[in-house]
Amino acid sequence: MRTHKGHYKPRNPKKYKGDPSNIIYRSSWERMFMVYCDNNPNVLEWSSEEVVIPYRSPLDGRLHRYYPDFLIKVRTARGATDTILIEVKPYAQTQPPTVRSRKTRKYLNEVATYGINSSKWKFANEYCKDRGWKFQIVTEKELGI
Repeated sequence: MRTHKGHYKPRNPKKYKGDPSNIIYRSSWERMFMVYCDNNPNVLEWSSEEVVIPYRSPLDGRLHRYYPDFLIKVRTARGATDTILIEVKPYAQTQPPTVRSRKTRKYLNEVATYGINSSKWKFANEYCKDRGWKFQIVTEKELGI
């Protein structure tokens, strides 16, 4: 995933819950998801990094704050409304790293990243369950890349 940062200007600012003049994306994939939310009539509301979830890091055992990428409210095919917390990540970061005999710096970084992400997602799932929401990780596969 190439780093691609900037400000997103929504075509439908009334759908955005938060400050529509200060929507920041940190990757081209996040921007792609913003365009999807902005233009899809079944996405009733959306926000970016507006939810804060405390989680315990497996690296230091301390509480940290996790800001999931998006919160969306969607109209389902049956006409109901679902609230979904979304994290946009490369598919490779959603899988445990392959165990290697050589513990290179790159490998150790992959293990740490996966451990932190897994902890964040565990806490996000609980947070959503408590509220009747859903938690979903969106990768390049869902984005059609």
